[in-house]
This record gives sequence, structure tokens and C-alpha cells, in this order.
Amino acid sequence: MLIRPLTAADADDLAVLNDAATPAVPITEPAGLARLIDLAELALGLERDGQLVGFVIAIGPGSPYESENYAYFESRGVDHLYVDRIVIAESERGNGLGPMLYEQVFAAARAAGRREVTCEVNLDPPNPGSLAFHARLGFEQVGVQSTKGGTVTVSLLAAPVA
Repeated sequence: MLIRPLTAADADDLAVLNDAATPAVPITEPAGLARLIDLAELALGLERDGQLVGFVIAIGPGSPYESENYAYFESRGVDHLYVDRIVIAESERGNGLGPMLYEQVFAAARAAGRREVTCEVNLDPPNPGSLAFHARLGFEQVGVQSTKGGTVTVSLLAAPVA
């Protein structure tokens, strides 16, 4: 397994992985994913045999990123690293790749002196597997909000950076 930085050139492959994980993550065109990579403080891909099988994109504080969930965490005034999305190919789930990516996220947050790692998980449509996964990693709910014009409700989560 290879962990490597993502570039905008990965956007087409990321879109396939990303869109297969809907509704846990929003469908996003390659250009939107390329923009996220450009904004990211951390953007990593997981490769197995030359194929991307997972990725994480995290945004640091003070970014011009226009996201309702990111704006919530920014409004709290806590120095954080926001995980905009983490996706593992369905065929690779349960193999420890999610925790592997989160180890990289927490290491980057520590290196930057951040206090928290933040993210959101859908409550409606429900994503109980992701909620349980994040709870095992030490994330706790700090808020709930309705997004996307009321079509999605999310649990806003934060975990301290040790």
C-alpha cells in the first residue's frame, strides 16, 4: 500500500471513488475535487497496485473554502484541521485503511499545532457505520446542522489532537 500526495491530475480517478461513496459524500465533478486539492492543507491518496483505493482531503483554518460545515467549525474559533472527505473503495473497507489515513491527518494536525481534527457525518441520510468509526477514533459530537437546503442533516464532530 502506498500513501502519496494527491494532485489535480488525480481528479478524474478521485471522482469515481468519491461518487461511489454517495450519499456519505456529495457527488463532485473532477474540477471540484481538483479545487479541493488546491485548497487542502493535506490531500493524500492510497494506492494498491497502482490504483487509487482511498483518499483524504483536509482543509486548514482560514481557507476561502465555501462549505456550510467548514464554516461551522471556523465559527467555533478553535484551531482545527477539517476533514472535508475521507473515502475508501468499498472493496477495501474493513482493511484498516481509514485509520491509516486518519493517522496521517492527526500527524499533520500535530505538526501544525492544531488543537482538533474536525469533520461531519450524515445523520440524515443516516450513516451509522461512519458514526461508529469516528467514535472509535475519539470523535465527539459538537453540533448538528441541516445543510444543502434542508436535504441533509449532519453530526459535527471533533477529536482532540494529542
